[in-house]
Amino acid sequence: MKKTNLTFIAAILLCGLSAQPVPSIVGPYKAVNPYKYSIVKNAVYSHGAVSSAHPLASQVGAAMLKRGGNAFDAAIATQLALAVVYPGAGNIGGGGFLLARRTNGELIGLDYREAAPSKASRDMYLDKNGNAQVSLSQNGHLASGIPGTIAGLFASLTYARLPFRQLIQPAIDLAEKGFVITEREANNLNNSRESFIKYNTKPTIFVKPVKWKAGDTLVQKELAATLRRIQKNGAKGFYEGETAQLIVEEMQRGNGIIQLEDLKNYTAKLREPLKFEYRGHHIISFAPPSSGGILLAQMLKMIEKYSVKNMGFQSAKSVQLMIEAERRAYADRAEHMGDPDFWKVPVSALTSDAYLTQRMADYQPEKAGQSVHVKPGIIKESEETTHLSVIDADGNLVSVTTTLNGGYGCKTVVGGAGFLLNNEMDDFSVKPGVPNMYGAVGGEANAIAPGKRMLSSMTPTLMMKDNKPYLTIGTPGGTTIPTSVYQALVNLVDFNMTLSDAINKPKFHHQWLPDEVYVEKEFIAATKQELEAMGYHIQERPSIGRTEAIRIMNGGKREAVADVRGDDSVAGY
Repeated sequence: MKKTNLTFIAAILLCGLSAQPVPSIVGPYKAVNPYKYSIVKNAVYSHGAVSSAHPLASQVGAAMLKRGGNAFDAAIATQLALAVVYPGAGNIGGGGFLLARRTNGELIGLDYREAAPSKASRDMYLDKNGNAQVSLSQNGHLASGIPGTIAGLFASLTYARLPFRQLIQPAIDLAEKGFVITEREANNLNNSRESFIKYNTKPTIFVKPVKWKAGDTLVQKELAATLRRIQKNGAKGFYEGETAQLIVEEMQRGNGIIQLEDLKNYTAKLREPLKFEYRGHHIISFAPPSSGGILLAQMLKMIEKYSVKNMGFQSAKSVQLMIEAERRAYADRAEHMGDPDFWKVPVSALTSDAYLTQRMADYQPEKAGQSVHVKPGIIKESEETTHLSVIDADGNLVSVTTTLNGGYGCKTVVGGAGFLLNNEMDDFSVKPGVPNMYGAVGGEANAIAPGKRMLSSMTPTLMMKDNKPYLTIGTPGGTTIPTSVYQALVNLVDFNMTLSDAINKPKFHHQWLPDEVYVEKEFIAATKQELEAMGYHIQERPSIGRTEAIRIMNGGKREAVADVRGDDSVAGY
């Protein structure tokens, strides 16, 4: 599979990292006012649009579009802003995937997923009796993989127009000057207070003597200083020098295992995007080490021969069919998917028409399947995350999903550097058959190994309609990510919904194990009862995903939609 070291871009790109001051767009009466902003859920723009998890981040991305940047510039600036204003998932201490289609038709898949440190080992989270210690894989220093985000941003810079020093400046200003937090962010910080105290070796800005409340200003001076080092020195400002030393010192204080060489050797990689057709639409999604694209292709192609539209939106018939496709796809995920540099993932076989027809051969309408009887297919062949979508004036499509894994990652802030580390090591199969924090199980394909990238559910996705750029979409949500994108696409294609309805209508989720169907509380009660009568175990759960989507309408305008489930917001011009 095609791979390229894109971490440290050629010296010509570093000309944008000079110490020359950059005019600020952040402040009262400026393009981005951190002290007074509003959430915009749905808007139509003539030129370019951004949809992300936070209003200020979307405004930063839109400002870059207005200043002559393209979709890649906006994506870089938005991710950096999210690292400041949305610390629960926005990050420089995590990783992610960028999927893009340029106006010349070139497809780009950038993998900057975190990787296991060189001291990592297959059984590192097992006690002397062989029992999995998931507390170590989910919280604190040992839970963190090598961060990939900064490498990914500099790899993205290859396709951008503006100098990096301009793209990072809004994030520096937001960190240094502060911004007012929403009620949702205040609640999240308060709910994580004890974990911040428990898993940090030095005081962190996220903990204060009194509770956070909406309207409080969050100032992050240490993070601002870290961002300035990156502005000045490029990727080396993170993976080498003072910041790298601070990461290693934090690891040493907390018994973590990331070393200087781990940071210095990290690389972003190009991956060939996964492409397939669904009812006349050309869909592009991400390949391993994300499971998302394969799962999406499997689920959509398994239901394609059925008349979903005639079954009706969220009727018992259509939901049951979609659940059974989810069950079979996630069974395959557990057995066959992992980092392709360490495990031969049978992508072509898993997504072939013949294989998927065989997978649905035992599907019985109006009768619940049982995961105990649904095994991974036999192949013969030699939740806290955040998403942003961008379409620019030229028609470049960018879809980025980035993560710390759990909310606020491993809850550990790098002392003196001001940013949170991820807990992505939990996305490996800590022990075959033992579920991770999202309930997903795995085996040999996703076992821990030094330098290996843990399997992901992230599903940044693009869609073409009538051979023209049409949609960019994605969501956070752990293992619910692929099913959320799956349902949104079915809502658009089969049920001809508006983009807003397609992502905001109640969702459901099934992932093989546990053998339960999760539904949001607004899910249709009559359908729920019919499914229970068929034999399904239905569990109500909090909101599923926070989808960000933009599509090009007839006439060329950009419709941008942000999920109603969070503080998500759109911006553009």
